[in-house]
Amino acid sequence: MSDTPTRDANGNELADGDSVTLIKDLKVKGSGGVTLKRGTMVRKIRLTGDPDEIEANVDKVKGLVLRTEFVKKA
Repeated sequence: MSDTPTRDANGNELADGDSVTLIKDLKVKGSGGVTLKRGTMVRKIRLTGDPDEIEANVDKVKGLVLRTEFVKKA
């Protein structure tokens, strides 16, 4: 793990198990054209070794990696 804390778009520190909300519509590559809409709640995130990325499961997509610049802590 990195010594740098993982932070959302507003600068709030994120931890394993937190819930986040998307702040932008995101097209998911390799999912057959699924688009996650702004305001979608993502629960039980997992931190990765990279402070700029988190892992999450959403209804339509499992094992999704999200950039922290597109989420805010719920």
